[in-house]
Amino acid sequence: MDSSEESKPLLGAVDGSVNLLDAQNDSEEQNYLDKVQNGKLYLATFAAVLGPLSFGFVLGYSSPAIPDLQRISDPNLRLGNEEASWFGSVVTLGAALGGVIGGWLVDKIGRKLSLMMCSIPFIFGFTIIISAQSIWMLYLGRVLTGLASGVTSLVVPLYISETAHTRVRGTLGSCVQLMVVTGIMGAYIAGLVLDWRWLAVVCSLPPALMLVLMCFMPETPRYLLTQNRRAEACVALRFLRGPEVDHEWECRQIEDSSAERGSRLLGLQDLQKPEIYKPFIIGVLLMFLQQMTGINAIMFYAQTIFEEANFKNSSVATVIVAAVQVSLTAVAALIMDRAGRKVLLIISGVTMAISTGVFGVYFKLTAADPSNSSIHGLYLFTTQSPGGTTEGALAWLALGSMGMFIAGFALGWGPIPWLVMSEIFPAKSRGFASGACVLTNWGSAFIITKEFHDLLNLLANSGTFWLFSGFCVLNVLFTAFFVPETKGKSLEQIEEHFRGSS
Repeated sequence: MDSSEESKPLLGAVDGSVNLLDAQNDSEEQNYLDKVQNGKLYLATFAAVLGPLSFGFVLGYSSPAIPDLQRISDPNLRLGNEEASWFGSVVTLGAALGGVIGGWLVDKIGRKLSLMMCSIPFIFGFTIIISAQSIWMLYLGRVLTGLASGVTSLVVPLYISETAHTRVRGTLGSCVQLMVVTGIMGAYIAGLVLDWRWLAVVCSLPPALMLVLMCFMPETPRYLLTQNRRAEACVALRFLRGPEVDHEWECRQIEDSSAERGSRLLGLQDLQKPEIYKPFIIGVLLMFLQQMTGINAIMFYAQTIFEEANFKNSSVATVIVAAVQVSLTAVAALIMDRAGRKVLLIISGVTMAISTGVFGVYFKLTAADPSNSSIHGLYLFTTQSPGGTTEGALAWLALGSMGMFIAGFALGWGPIPWLVMSEIFPAKSRGFASGACVLTNWGSAFIITKEFHDLLNLLANSGTFWLFSGFCVLNVLFTAFFVPETKGKSLEQIEEHFRGSS
């Protein structure tokens, strides 16, 4: 076999005539994209990412609200340590369920209506929290907002990937994680000046705005074409691409690919096809490995770390951490379509492996000193002992490691698994496979968060963080050998890559 035949491009062309056709199609695509006007696409993306912003407010709400609820005078609402733990973690259970429901919902009623519907449990959940008279009402509100978060984390990446074109899909797709961390930071900042009820009022505003704006946004053209609603798909493309382009051309490209794929319905026999099972395995493992980086463990103890490092206002310091996340996630979004997904995932994984490894060294050094403080079974550090210069240095070592870890996570393994999830699945399996990914992500988050203390008892503090470091190394290897580069490729080209790699 000729060497040129062995090195296949993404579309897997194997002869000169097909290569010539591909070159012609690429030229047509570039001419088409040169005429695209992105203004209304950005507007549709903004309306959609109000969902992840709401999701971020849900995640960030518990941090400032729990201290208020632990000090409240009403015994029916006062949270003990166990109740506070469930108040924070029950969101992940609702989100896991939301992933299952969302996977069915997006295929049944479409992307747009799914987004509009998930705003309802957001609003109802926060309304229940605002009017809560018992702890169980607080739990119910958290479960509902978690349910909406799970649906949102599935639907919004799909909506953006199916409306965006190849030149901006990476940047716009990364805005999902950017808005999540922005929402977390917004909840932290609002929590500095508002009590838990008024904070819930503020958190209910983004989903209400999303519900209104999505009324004026189009359904995705790809979904409309799968429903044989071609005229509506062309209208949607006119809205998203502007009036200067040939909307019929893009419609034909999507339709031609759909005709090659056959039926849009997923059957058991389809699970044997490489374009179905390969991206499914990759997507699920990406979500599992994202949680195994240790992100939840480090963020859970972030405020405690600042307190033990002798910061006067740990709440403000936590806001600073969130601001770092927002800044670096924004950087990732800006360079996503230039650097590519794989490069950023590898850089991110290496950075997190080093930082969690250093965290393990820190805990190994401090565990030998029984005078160090212990919070919930986790040995931390103190800078207040006489002559504690070494301990002070160790405190800053931990802070530096945490900052390095958060920077690495925000650059790659935070936003990219969600982006890749929205890109690699064929249309017929997109709802089911995305639902499985969201279920894996949130299910893993719940298990790791709830079992973290048992892991500390089993492996000790240093061993636990070295385990996280080992998983970060595994993330790098998995990315290098199995995750495809999707930069600059249409969704149809990505699917063809998996079909041709069998």
